[in-house]
Amino acid sequence: MLKNFSVEGFKNFKEKITIDFSDVRDYKFNSQCVTDGLLNTAIIYGKNAVGKSNFGLALFDIVSHMTINNVTPGLYDYYLNEYETECACFEYVFNFGNDEVIYWYKKFDSQDLFAEHLELNSKVLLSTEPYCGSYGPDFSGLEAIAPTLNWDNWERIVGKSYLKYFLNNSNIEDSHPLSRMKKFINNMVLFRGLSENEFIGFRKKTSDYYDFIFDHIDEFNNLLKKAEISNTIRAIKDADDKTRLYFDTKIPLPFFKVASSGTKALYNFFYWYKTAPNVSLMYIDEFDAFYHYELAETIVSMLEKRSGFQKILTSHNTNLLSNRIMRPDCYFILTQDKITSFANATGRELREGHNLEKLYMSGEFDG
Repeated sequence: MLKNFSVEGFKNFKEKITIDFSDVRDYKFNSQCVTDGLLNTAIIYGKNAVGKSNFGLALFDIVSHMTINNVTPGLYDYYLNEYETECACFEYVFNFGNDEVIYWYKKFDSQDLFAEHLELNSKVLLSTEPYCGSYGPDFSGLEAIAPTLNWDNWERIVGKSYLKYFLNNSNIEDSHPLSRMKKFINNMVLFRGLSENEFIGFRKKTSDYYDFIFDHIDEFNNLLKKAEISNTIRAIKDADDKTRLYFDTKIPLPFFKVASSGTKALYNFFYWYKTAPNVSLMYIDEFDAFYHYELAETIVSMLEKRSGFQKILTSHNTNLLSNRIMRPDCYFILTQDKITSFANATGRELREGHNLEKLYMSGEFDG
């Protein structure tokens, strides 16, 4: 799992900000929000244009150079912070059982690495800033793990990821922490609630986006019912012999042409919820835009019941600010220069009986 993440110099983030999933309080309620001492569910709040979407892009920057999974074109334009930033810096700390992996790097843009550093249980395996020896980068730690891997032509990797080269060309066991790190990165997915097919990570493309539903119509209709959408859907084979999704009305209406923005957003969520069973970290930007507050609670509840991966949501919906749903260390406030959990954003000792929404609206967590 991801223990913490830091970013500096990327888009609107001039100064270093860090989200720490290991900062877990001793709350006796909603223990399902914590797995192995790390938060597995978080909701990020913040004012408009503060960078909630950019924070997701920063967190998923690692996907752009470590995998061949999808990165929707244009998302990483205007890469560096505008205040004469030389490069953007990203740091990830992973926990896999008793093992801790620290990986940080610096970039000029999404594909141009300036420096890279890797540690496993405090032992440096890779360092390239600047070249640690007079003859090149220090990857002796990786050589010790895979002594037969050929590094003779290391110059051709310059500007790219030495770690990616190692992971793609060495034969280490699946249980090794670096293999688990590779799997974690490959299985990360970010999508936006309002964008039908805009995503980062998990797979190369979503060619099944409009067709997967045919095997899950009953389950999706149940979700529509929970959303108090009266019309159900069904599959109809058209004259061109292609099956399409329709609202089951007297005159069938094509779903993707007439569905409301909220209903399409619900379909988008349902698609990833059903087709990403092995996801490691799911970031849903604007997850509840156009949702009724009860439906937003339903979505959070569905995600909480899915174990084995971390979930990060962004929202403006203050109805979700309740200890009945999550807990104060799971709610975060993002500003231009920091991201802080509710538990750390006040000197008050927050308890289960506190009304988090009321405290938030009164400015309790602004300091």
